[in-house]
Amino acid sequence: MIRLTAITFAATVSLLATSAAAQGRFDNVEITTEEIAPGVAVLFGAGGNIGVSHGEDATVIIDDQFAPLSGKIERAIANLGAAPVKYVVNTHWHYDHTGGNEHFGGTGATIFAHDNVRVRMAAGGTAAGTETAPAPPEALPVVTYAQGMRFHLNGDTINLMYFGGGHTDGDSVVIWEEDNIIHMGDLYFQIPGYPFIDTNSGGNVYNAMRSLDIVIAMIDDETKVIPGHGPMSNKAELVAYRAVIGEAVSRIDALKEAGMTLEEAIAAAPLADIDRGEGGFISADAFLTAVWNSEE
Repeated sequence: MIRLTAITFAATVSLLATSAAAQGRFDNVEITTEEIAPGVAVLFGAGGNIGVSHGEDATVIIDDQFAPLSGKIERAIANLGAAPVKYVVNTHWHYDHTGGNEHFGGTGATIFAHDNVRVRMAAGGTAAGTETAPAPPEALPVVTYAQGMRFHLNGDTINLMYFGGGHTDGDSVVIWEEDNIIHMGDLYFQIPGYPFIDTNSGGNVYNAMRSLDIVIAMIDDETKVIPGHGPMSNKAELVAYRAVIGEAVSRIDALKEAGMTLEEAIAAAPLADIDRGEGGFISADAFLTAVWNSEE
């Protein structure tokens, strides 16, 4: 049996709608903090993991979870001894990573993201299976890029890099060069269930594998890896994650090349012996369908 250990983390990830009726669901969410280097921390709560760089120059956050959590996020940042947020980076456009944009943009923070993130947020549409309204002006990235850019802040070089996406068509990874840290966004899920390839948002499993291959070639055994969801990780676990994706895709591709329909492929259960842990957001059938709908 192929096995990739999947560890649930204290703040269980839930892709929740942020309608008024749903906001009460966030009342009991606790934002917890893990400091991973001097001036660098990760905030865990509900939604995507938040990277924080803070120091004498400015406070930068990578993603900002759901809108109702913005006050709790600000308090967690203040408890680090950090100044208010000056810059926000969105790894992609999904609402569990950009929900706080309107708040932080409204307080004067500058928002950065790949070109496609602004396009999708401005237009609205289906994000992670939920209809999402066009974002208000305060929530939109105001600095966008095609390939990447860098900050020289807080004694580090922080690179925003786009390798072709894969989870969506706008995924960035964020690398702290001197501190040897990388935030993967949702190119890396360290939770039960299969990877989420959002084909409605331009996601493509082959692009995801290429992006992962580039990252793996860039980092070393000492790199601290922040996944989009789940606990802190490392290169060995990222390599194992990529290997399972590759094995799963190879099996699915073989069924497609044999002339099966999608329904026949699902019935064949080609991923039955790949253990992704109990539960999870994405089922084997949903992942198979996303692979089937990806163009190599």
